[in-house]
Amino acid sequence: ITGCGTAYHAGMVGMYLMRALCKIPVEMELASEFRYGDRAMDPRTLTIAMSQSGETADTIEAVKIALEAGAPVIGICNVVGSHLTRIADGTLHTRGGPEISVAATKTYVSQAIAATLLALYLARVRKSAPLERLREIAEGTRLLPAAIDVALNSSDAVKKVARKVRRARSVLFIGRYVNFPTALEGALKLKEISYIHAEGYAAGEMKHGPIALLDPRTPVVGIVTDGRVREKMLSNLSEAKAREAPLIVVANHGDDEAAAIADHVLWVPKVDELLSPIVNVIPLQLLA
Repeated sequence: ITGCGTAYHAGMVGMYLMRALCKIPVEMELASEFRYGDRAMDPRTLTIAMSQSGETADTIEAVKIALEAGAPVIGICNVVGSHLTRIADGTLHTRGGPEISVAATKTYVSQAIAATLLALYLARVRKSAPLERLREIAEGTRLLPAAIDVALNSSDAVKKVARKVRRARSVLFIGRYVNFPTALEGALKLKEISYIHAEGYAAGEMKHGPIALLDPRTPVVGIVTDGRVREKMLSNLSEAKAREAPLIVVANHGDDEAAAIADHVLWVPKVDELLSPIVNVIPLQLLA
């Protein structure tokens, strides 16, 4: 899977889902690095290229390299008739309408959804996951519009948090598993829109150096919604709290444990863990 910026982060969500459901090796590569990476590709290596515009130069070059190697290419793209859609073997159109926001917002959500649906379909045709589990996730996608509406309606609460951290010089975003890309995207949005330095980190890497940067002037944003890594995330946030960093957490409604550790909570509805990045990114977009 390849892409740039926001598309790269949406592709990472797809990577985790395909690994979980399709049981195949999936590698994520920045399109700008693709041409230098000496990729081992052949006609049985699928390349999924993500681009909102379908004109991203680095992504187009990556696709050309894949095609020259005989690898089939699927484009995930928002603009019908764009360069990517013309050269790819097949295209999933996200059909999000024109991206008005300078920092892609609905683009990220629609690309992540397209990647989710592709992972579900591949898992079904490969018979690599129990049908009931696939049905459970598919049914969960029907709840996403309502869940996103609830998240969007929390904008007043998010504004209050933004006022508290508006003078921060740097912000650290941390997540694990499928919400590691959420942390990366949250940090990217803050950089793009607010010109505040921000870093997205895999939470388990905090102890390998970045924790030294934490102090009362460096807020930490953690994604602690329900799932297999929730307890680990709470532990990571406790380490940050010990450094007196202000804690902002994205948590499911009613999570008292997360609320007890946090200085501020951005509440989101609970959805299936594999679908949670699609909902959890909304308050981070609003915060930026």
